[in-house]
Parts: sequence; structure tokens; C-alpha cells
Amino acid sequence: MADDGRRGEEDQRGPGAAHQVFVVMECLLEKLKVLNYEEEVLAKHNMKTLSRHYFVSSPYLASNPGEQFYMFTIIAAWLINVAGRPFVEPQEYDEPNATLSNILAELRAFGVKVDFPPSKLKSGSGEYVCLVLDRLAEEALRRRGFSFRRPNYPTETTEEESVIEDDAELTLSKVEEEMVVGVLGFFFVTLLISRSTDSDLCAAEPSSKPDEILESTVDAAEWSLEVERVLPQLKVTIRTDNKDWRIHVDQMHQHRDGIKSSLKEAKSYLDRLQEDIGKSLEKVSSREKYINNQLEHLIQDYRTAQAKLSEARERYQQASGGVMERTRVLAEISEELDKVKQEMEEKGSSMSDGAPVVRIKQSLTKLKQEIVQMDVRIGVVQHTLLQAKLKEKSNMTRDMHATNIPEPAAGSFM
Repeated sequence: MADDGRRGEEDQRGPGAAHQVFVVMECLLEKLKVLNYEEEVLAKHNMKTLSRHYFVSSPYLASNPGEQFYMFTIIAAWLINVAGRPFVEPQEYDEPNATLSNILAELRAFGVKVDFPPSKLKSGSGEYVCLVLDRLAEEALRRRGFSFRRPNYPTETTEEESVIEDDAELTLSKVEEEMVVGVLGFFFVTLLISRSTDSDLCAAEPSSKPDEILESTVDAAEWSLEVERVLPQLKVTIRTDNKDWRIHVDQMHQHRDGIKSSLKEAKSYLDRLQEDIGKSLEKVSSREKYINNQLEHLIQDYRTAQAKLSEARERYQQASGGVMERTRVLAEISEELDKVKQEMEEKGSSMSDGAPVVRIKQSLTKLKQEIVQMDVRIGVVQHTLLQAKLKEKSNMTRDMHATNIPEPAAGSFM
């Protein structure tokens, strides 16, 4: 359909146009599910649920044209009714052309331009079937006030947070080491501050540099005891993430080390196998040379026999060529002889057969009958001609007598 952004003719489409009908069918199925077609159509007619590519015409998909066409007409009629236009539900034995014409007429009533014949929908599957149902489904959804909206995706973490998380996922030993050093430094500073007098603190506030070097008066034994007491509370459980690139790098190093260790073990076996194969090849080569030297005279005899055989075959081909030519001439002569024999047999059978004589006699009898008939006809014609001549003669005689009558005298009327 043109208003749906049809791609044009087949030769002007892109390489993915052949698969566009699969996408349209999947979208159509989602729209039908939104319209609750399973309860309103399938349950009513006791039909099975449509598959993702039910109305797609493909050589790789098993299809039933009769079932698909009936399913197409039922769903199209239901969508037209849902879209707000009354449409009689087609029956299984209705005229297909009339049903398709009515569906396309309703589609045009929705403002959709249809530029293909109804015969494109007779198969019950294909691009045009999916497009017609898809447009009808859109009209039905618009009638019910439903529209598809864009999904709302959750806000992703910023790059700084991901960097912080990556930095937090250090190895356990390094984290413990850094935290222990930090805690020890914190305690060290605290002890120094606690041992300093208030006057020293007040004097140190305006200047960042101390007047004298600070020295620690903490006992080393007490420091160690404090560290041992705090150390269990400094253990951190690191959550392992299989998607972390550090884990992948560690796995790559492990696999590389495993490959290297396996290669060291396998290399010795491969070197040994290569050495054994080389020795075997040398033995085979030396044995082959020995056999060739021992069988040199037999090979020479074989070559001589091969040459003689080639000469004999050549002479045989030459002789067979003459035989073939003579055989061809003999076949032609035999064919001509068969023709002559067939002609002689036909002539002999015609000479001994009395059928021609009988036919001649029948022809003579028929000819005599025709001669008698002709004689009768000639006599009738002669008689008719004689009668005509006599009649003409009598007429002439009568005319002559009528013209020779004398005129009356003049004094007779007195």
C-alpha cells in the first residue's frame, strides 16, 4: 500500500526487503494480542493460536493455503467490526473473490490506498495479507484509544560512579594493606595531638609549620596490640563480577599459562613423533629405492610390452576402421535388398489377387448402366427437340397462310 511507505518494485528494493514481511507479521501479532483476539476470535471459532510467522509465505515454512485464507478473512472481518464499521462475518464456503473485494472496499473506506488486485490475497499469506491485517489492526487500536509509547529506561550510572566502583574492587590483600596503613597513621596522628598541650595547639593554629619536630612517644608493643585488635574489623568482602575486565584479564593469563605448560609437555611428544615419522620416511624411501633397483629389468620389460600393446591397438583400430566401413556398406546393401524384396512381394500378391479384376468388372457394369442412362436422356432430349421443331414449323406455316389471304374487291361493298 502506497501510504504505508511501500518500497516500490521488487528490483528497486534493498537486500533486506524480503525479510520485512517477517517484521510486519510480528508487529501484527502484538497488536492482535493487545486487541484480545485470543478470546474474541480464536475461542469463538475454536482455532489454534497464531505463530509469529503464520501469514508469511516462505518455502521454509509449512503452510495450508485453505486454512490461512479462512483465518485471514475471519480476522479481517473481526478487525473491521472492532474499527467501527459493520461487516458480515464470511463463511467457509463463500465466494473468495466477493469476500476479498468487500474487505478491500472497507480498507479503502478507512482512507487506505489499495494498488494491488484481490488475487494477491487468495493464497491467504504473503506481504499483502500482512499489510492489510496490519492496517486494519491499527484502525481497531485507534478506535479503542490505544497507542504505543516509547519505553522508559532506568537511569544509568555515571562514569565517575563506575570508576569509583572499579577502584573499590581491588584485591583483598591490597585493600587490607592500604586500610591498615591508613588506620595506623590515623592513630599516630591522634596520639600526637593528644600528647600536645593546649598552648602548643593554639600557637600552631596560625601557622601550618610546627616549631619543632614531632616525635612519637607511643610504645611499639602497644602499637602492635592495637593493630591486632583492629585488624579483624578491617576485613572487606569484595563482590566478584564476572563482567569485570580484570577478571577476564586474569583468566586470560591463567589460560596462557596453562597453554604454555601444556605446550611444553606436548612439544616433547610432538618432537619425538616428528623424529619417528622422519625415520619411517627414510626407511620407506630407502626401501623404495632398493625395490626399484631390483625390479629395474622387469619395469623395462613392462614398458616394452606396453609399447607393443600400443602398436597392436593402433593396428587393430586401423583394421577395425575398414571393417566398420564394409559393415556400413553391407547394411546399406541389405536395406536396399529388403526394399526390393518388399516390392516383389507386393507385385506378386497383386498379380495373384483377383480383387483388381473384380473391381474392373464392377466398374464396367457401372459404366454400362451410366451409358444406358445417358442414351435414355439423349432420346428424351432428341424427342423434346423434335417436338419443338415441329411446333415451330407449324407456327411458321400458319403465319405464312395468314399473310397470303387476297384482299376483297372494291365493288363488292357496293
